[in-house]
Amino acid sequence: MKEKLFITPEYTTAGEIKELRKKLHLTQKEFAELINCSKPTVERWERSEEVIRGPIVLLLKMLQKYPEYEQEVKVPEKIWPLRIWYMYGQDVCTLIDVNEQERKVKIKNYTDKIMFRAFGVVKEPDYEQYLEFLESRCFPKSRDKMKLVLKDLRLPFYDPIMIIEKTEGRMAEDDFWIRIER
Repeated sequence: MKEKLFITPEYTTAGEIKELRKKLHLTQKEFAELINCSKPTVERWERSEEVIRGPIVLLLKMLQKYPEYEQEVKVPEKIWPLRIWYMYGQDVCTLIDVNEQERKVKIKNYTDKIMFRAFGVVKEPDYEQYLEFLESRCFPKSRDKMKLVLKDLRLPFYDPIMIIEKTEGRMAEDDFWIRIER
C-alpha cells in the first residue's frame, strides 16, 4: 500500500456539496462562481449518485473548515457610481468605491500584503488620498512634453481618471493596473 502524504479524503458526495452550498447561503450559480466552475457542473455534482473526485474534494474540505472565507472574497454591493478595481496581475488587491459628488471613498482590501494595497495601511482614506492615489498611477504633471503624451492619448488636458481610463493605470515598473467600472 502506498504511503499517504495528506489526510485529505479521496472523494466527496452530492449531499456534502449541497449541504455546504446551503450552509454558505449560496445559489448553485453563486457557488459555481466561488469555486470557479460552471453552474451545470455544480448541478451535475448535486444530482450525482456516484462519488465525486478531483480538486473539489480538497476545496470542499477547506470551505467546511473556513466558511468565513466566502465572505472574505465576496464583492460588496456597488452603492456609488464609480468602482475602481486595483489589481496585481489577475489578483484583486483593493476595491475602491467613490462618490465623486459627495467626495466620499470606501475601500475593501483583498490582500494582507500592505505594499499591494492601494492605500497601504490606511483603512479609511479620504478623498484627497484617493486623488493622490490616482495621480500615482499616471505619468507626472511635470513630465517633459506632457502635451504630446496627452495628444497621443487623445485627451484635452491632464486628468488622472481620464488618463487611467486610457492606460489602465499601468506603469512600466510594476504589474499593478486599474479597472474602472461606472
